Amino acid sequence: MLSQATFNAALNASSGLALLAGYVFIRRGNVPAHRAAMLTATGASVVFLISYVAYHLRVGSVHFQGTGWSRPAYFSILLSHTTLAVVNVGFVAVTLTRALRANFAAHRRIAPYTWWLWMYVSVTGVLVYFMLYHWFAR
Repeated sequence: MLSQATFNAALNASSGLALLAGYVFIRRGNVPAHRAAMLTATGASVVFLISYVAYHLRVGSVHFQGTGWSRPAYFSILLSHTTLAVVNVGFVAVTLTRALRANFAAHRRIAPYTWWLWMYVSVTGVLVYFMLYHWFAR
């Protein structure tokens, strides 16, 4: 059985894979597949956020066990991940709203920034998980 932390990391990874698929689909002009992939990424991210908050309300904070060079590396990644995740919520909301309202010109103006930001948050979320629960866990 998956731990909740592993489940959360899988949701982050799923979101990242759906984002990548969405990018490929839109570059190929397959709008329906792009829409499905981006809605999948959104769904995975929403479920992640609910699960993450529930987990940390129950468990509290999990302390990083690494020492030496890993500590500043971990906290730098964590700080950028957390900060950009908060910013990303607004970007995703605006980008998704513009697409759902068929305001595609405005959607296209912001979507590339949203995509890169969201992809960074998804990838670093998985990286934080591995650093915290596997690579530097005691």
